[in-house]
Amino acid sequence: MKKKLALWLSVTGMLCLNAQERIIIGSDTLVNRTKISGKTSVYKKLLVPTVLVGYGAMGLCSDELRNINSNVRVSVNGERGQRTSIDDYTRYAPAATVYALNLMGVEGKHNFRDRTVILVTSHLIMCGSVMGMKKLAGVKRPDGSTDNSFPSGHTATAFAGAEFLWQEYKDVSVWYGVAGYVVATGTGLLRIYNDRHWLTDVAAGAGIGILSTKLAYWIHPWMQKQLFGAGEDKKYSALAMPFYNGEQVGLTIAVRF
Repeated sequence: MKKKLALWLSVTGMLCLNAQERIIIGSDTLVNRTKISGKTSVYKKLLVPTVLVGYGAMGLCSDELRNINSNVRVSVNGERGQRTSIDDYTRYAPAATVYALNLMGVEGKHNFRDRTVILVTSHLIMCGSVMGMKKLAGVKRPDGSTDNSFPSGHTATAFAGAEFLWQEYKDVSVWYGVAGYVVATGTGLLRIYNDRHWLTDVAAGAGIGILSTKLAYWIHPWMQKQLFGAGEDKKYSALAMPFYNGEQVGLTIAVRF
């Protein structure tokens, strides 16, 4: 099963790398009308997250990568000391920063409604992917507690938020996005430090998180049309905050009329 999952993830990665700017969903075709130069091509946008997912997938059947996982675990953990729960909170920090910046008057790319739809879409894609892979892979956690180590849900959540922060504020200042990715990377390292994940789990989680948010932005025009129609001015606002705790997924929604 692990070899089949690794092969499937590798094939999926190749398909992502060869994806064009046209995404077909049923009979509807979404076209990104922005002219893309060689430096910002779809291939380059997908390269890093695809490599991360591919590396994590290879760890399912590679003895060499398993040895690397063990060595990294020893290096990061050392003699098992006290664990920290800070990663339970830092995983949400990048996404929360988008709303905090907006409250402080720093406007991002999208309004409240649209960015919330993008965030929810991203997390639905991410949570579905993570939970499905956990069941298929059945990798035992480093601490031996459960068999759902691959991929890291905390890391996926953090990197989905980091890409969300990057997309919304990269035109204001690249440092917002950089800070988000630093926090996301720290979250992944803490998962290893806490003996909850292997390096390959964290790498795959990071890639899944980034890809989920990129896909959410690409399909947003279609989502917007389906949810709100063309040119309609809604008289309400809504806040939806998805959550994933490693085992359960949920969604908190608040609507103001």
